[in-house]
Amino acid sequence: MTKVDQSMSNNTRHLTGMHSALRRLALPTLLALAGLCAGGPAGAAGERPVAQGVIAVPAALAAPAAAVPAPTFPVEPAAPVAPPAPVLTNGLVRVPDGRLLAPDIARIVTRGELVVAMLKVDTPPFFFFDDAGQWTGLEVGLAQSLAKELGVKLRFNREAGTFNAVVDLLANGQADLAISKLSRTLARTQTIAFSDAYLTLNHSLILNRVKFAQLSHGRPLPEVIRNFNGSIGVIAKSSFADYARTNFPHAKVQEFPTWNEVLVALHKGEIVSAYRDEFEVKRVLKADPTVSLVLRTVTLKDLEDTLGIGVAVTDTTLLAYVNQFLAQRTEKLDIQKVLQALDR
Repeated sequence: MTKVDQSMSNNTRHLTGMHSALRRLALPTLLALAGLCAGGPAGAAGERPVAQGVIAVPAALAAPAAAVPAPTFPVEPAAPVAPPAPVLTNGLVRVPDGRLLAPDIARIVTRGELVVAMLKVDTPPFFFFDDAGQWTGLEVGLAQSLAKELGVKLRFNREAGTFNAVVDLLANGQADLAISKLSRTLARTQTIAFSDAYLTLNHSLILNRVKFAQLSHGRPLPEVIRNFNGSIGVIAKSSFADYARTNFPHAKVQEFPTWNEVLVALHKGEIVSAYRDEFEVKRVLKADPTVSLVLRTVTLKDLEDTLGIGVAVTDTTLLAYVNQFLAQRTEKLDIQKVLQALDR
């Protein structure tokens, strides 16, 4: 039989009693301190705030602390609940007026605004401010008609300083469409889609008569043009900068910030030719017929520049909508109508 030390037994009973007394004394104090900590001042700068909430305490432990009032905190109003996302039905989006629309069309209709990217440099008669300060032009009217058909307002994004920058605005999601005398090129169709052409123009050259005579050495004009190895001035980062390198691989292509700077260089004889569409070339002669004494023009009937409306590659229904819109238009543009628009 195991013998139990009587003094050890007495010590144990004594410690157990002290432990019980301390527990009864410490628990209310700890709970009170917890309340003070919860309602105290915010932590030092840089500390991550901690969400305040209710801590559930088992009833058996909480009973001794009944006399200590629980701290109360003001309740912040709940943030407004965002409206549920539009319900998709067979890939369509139900817009606020109840219609079911393709997602790319619904985006514009729900926003209530069609955003069109357009070059910030006025280009009459396509887009410009007239003498009365009115924003007008052939392509402005085109954009206005599209917005009207969609039943939304129209806003132009004119941040782009070059034609390629207009393409970038669309590709980066900063516009729904790009309508800005944009040529449909292979390089651009790698980042955006184009509608069917709404205007087709031939390519054209303006030649400095003296410089071209020095280059040709009496050879026939077609032969010199086919194997052109002189200098060609173009607008930097434009479709014709690409066209020049493709169609005249032996030429020295010089890029200028603006078309006016190209023409100045041509007049001075710093370049042999300037390259652009037939409208812009004919416009030079229309503005000042006397320049024909110094310059001559050549229209390249086998090379076409087709203008289209730019659409994001993901907006396939919007592209189909734009194409149908163009097909239904009764007024079709051509070079003569564009030239006539300059006289209005």
